[in-house]
Amino acid sequence: MSWSIRVGRFLGVDLYVHLTFLLLLAWVVIWQYLQTRNWVIALSELLFVSLVFGIIVLHEYGHAVAARQFGVATRDITLLPIGGVARLERIPENPYQEFVIAVAGPAVNVALGVLCLAWLLATGSLRAELTTLSENWLAGGLVAKLLAINILLVLFNMLPAFPMDGGRVLRAVLAMNMDYLLATQIAARVGQILALLLGFVGLFGAPMLLFIALFVWIGATQEASATAARASLAGVPVRSAMMSDFRVIRPDASLEVVAQHILAGFQQDFPVVEEDRVVGMITRDKLLRSLAERGPYGQVAEVMQRDFVTAHPDEPLGEAFQRLQTCDCHSIPVVQDGQLVGVISVENIGEFLMIQRAARQTPLVA
Repeated sequence: MSWSIRVGRFLGVDLYVHLTFLLLLAWVVIWQYLQTRNWVIALSELLFVSLVFGIIVLHEYGHAVAARQFGVATRDITLLPIGGVARLERIPENPYQEFVIAVAGPAVNVALGVLCLAWLLATGSLRAELTTLSENWLAGGLVAKLLAINILLVLFNMLPAFPMDGGRVLRAVLAMNMDYLLATQIAARVGQILALLLGFVGLFGAPMLLFIALFVWIGATQEASATAARASLAGVPVRSAMMSDFRVIRPDASLEVVAQHILAGFQQDFPVVEEDRVVGMITRDKLLRSLAERGPYGQVAEVMQRDFVTAHPDEPLGEAFQRLQTCDCHSIPVVQDGQLVGVISVENIGEFLMIQRAARQTPLVA
């Protein structure tokens, strides 16, 4: 997010453009001009690429609108050179809800494709445009190109592999008839097999397929691991994994004090407490940036994160884990009856899982 520029808020969701996407647009213009020595062609190609990414944005907003119907908020949408990313607060484990959210994005492309097809049919240019596209892509008309792009986006996104929409559709369909964790494992394995096939084909002169194969393999593995972790945390309260021995920072403390606490081996993120009430959080990353900007004598109150989420010691650990994954934070305070009773972090949960796994593998002593 630090490399992204907020361009607006639409349908209640912030839209960001990553700086590397702007570099991609600049590269498109320069490359086209060097190939043709014609600024009109270069700028027309820029317009086409911008329209393609506009379609991708609409695709991501399709997911966001569908998720909202089930009470799932979308934190933001970011446009990257490889496509768009909609960050949902959570992925619902209700198979029907996940199915609807997953197909909503491709459904937008289907609708746009139908509109393009209707235009070509109405103008009587469908056959001629398709013939032109098959012979020379650059010579094709704009509407025909957009039709082709929407078809390709539907086919690509519906590949049965995480993190594509098709992987989530496959899991949702499987989860309607079996355990959610098992459905995830099967869908992830299908994705890994597909990644191997794509990678094998990519070895024969298609380097982009190698990149996609790596992308699919990592996505499938991460999704399987995250779902297994959530399943392992089911029924476990936050108090079982939270840090009960921790340090807090006062809002009038200097940044140097926070740095000393980190060097002393305490936790990396600190609740900021005033009059026994948590008023903010200061993370290690924020500390480092603030030290560079303000020096060691800057005050914590000036840089602390005032918008933060909390956990309750008796709530399911899986819910807190999900919140940690989506809140742009590394640790969250655990509060009971207005009092700070602990801190929970990704590391805490990881260590808890490792200990639980090791305990299950300990052989019985006769």
